[in-house]
Amino acid sequence: MRPSSPNLLIWSAVFVLLGSSAWAQANLEPRIRPGAKAEPLTRADIRVDATLVLIPVTVTDPMNRFVTGLEKENFKLFEDKKEQSISQFSSEDAPLSVGVVFDCSGSMGRKLEKSREAVAQFFKLSNPEDEFFLVQFNDSPQLTQPFTRNLEEIQNKLAFTQSKGRTALLDAVYMALHEMKKARNTRKALLLISDGGDNSSRYTEPEIKNLVREADVQIYAIGIYESYGVRSRTPEELGGPELLTEIAEQTGGRQYSVDNLNELPDVAAKIGIELRNQYILGYQPQNPTRDGKYRKVQVKLIQPRGLPLLRAFWRQGYYAPAR
Repeated sequence: MRPSSPNLLIWSAVFVLLGSSAWAQANLEPRIRPGAKAEPLTRADIRVDATLVLIPVTVTDPMNRFVTGLEKENFKLFEDKKEQSISQFSSEDAPLSVGVVFDCSGSMGRKLEKSREAVAQFFKLSNPEDEFFLVQFNDSPQLTQPFTRNLEEIQNKLAFTQSKGRTALLDAVYMALHEMKKARNTRKALLLISDGGDNSSRYTEPEIKNLVREADVQIYAIGIYESYGVRSRTPEELGGPELLTEIAEQTGGRQYSVDNLNELPDVAAKIGIELRNQYILGYQPQNPTRDGKYRKVQVKLIQPRGLPLLRAFWRQGYYAPAR
C-alpha cells in the first residue's frame, strides 16, 4: 500500500517493537562480590534527578511494518490519564549506547556460532557515534569489554568464547545495567542472547524485574529454544521464555523466540532496525511531586488520512524520583 503523503515511509519488518522510557539517568551501585551473597535491592539503590521524561515510541501498520514520517501532531501523551504537553519530538536516528549480554553457558554449545553471527549482523546497523560493551555469562557474569566504538574488539572477544558452566542470567543483567551508568548517549539498550532460564544467580527474579522496570534502558532478548517436544527438562530452562519476556517487556523492549538457529542473524538485524525507527517524545510531567511512585504512561495516535489503522508501542510507565 502506498501512503498518501510523500513524507510518510513504511519500513518492512516481521516483528513489532515496543518503545521504552524513563527518567534521564539511574545510578546503580555494584553489589556482586566473589563469594558473597547478593544484597537486597531497595528503591534507594536507584537515584534519579531529572525533569524531562523521554518516551521512545514505535509505530507499525497491520503488517507489522515500521511507519516513519509522522509528526508531533500525530501523537497525544498521557500520564496517569492526564494529557501532557509534548515539548520535545524527534524521529531522527540518535546515537545509542548498547550492552551485549551474551550467554556462554554449557547448553549454548552448538548455538554459539550463530549467536556470534547475530551480534555481527546487529553491529552492521550501528552508527559511528554508537558505543557498545560486552558482558558474557555462565556460572557468573564477566565484563569482557567495557564501552568501545571499535566493534572488532567485541567480535574478537566473542570469537574465543567457549561454552561451559551454568547460567547466571539475572546477575548478568544486573552487571550490564551497572555498566550502563557510564553511557555517553541518552538512548540506551541491551541486546541479550540466551537459551534459557537462570540457575546460578545471586539476585532473585523479583529483584531484577523491579530493577529493570526502573532503569532507563530498553532490553531486547533473543531466546534460543528447542521445540517443546525436546525442550530441556529443568524448571529453569522451561521457565526461560517467560523470564526473558518479562524482563524485556518491563523495559519497553521485547523477547524474540528462535527455534531455528539460522534465523538468529535475521532476528538480530530486525532488532537493530527497530532501534533505528523510533519516535522520541519528551515532556515535563505536570505532576512535580517527588514521591517515588509509579506513573502510568499512555500514547495515543491521531490516525493519518489514507493509511491503514496504525499501532503505537511504548513503555507503560516509570517511577518518579524520590525525595
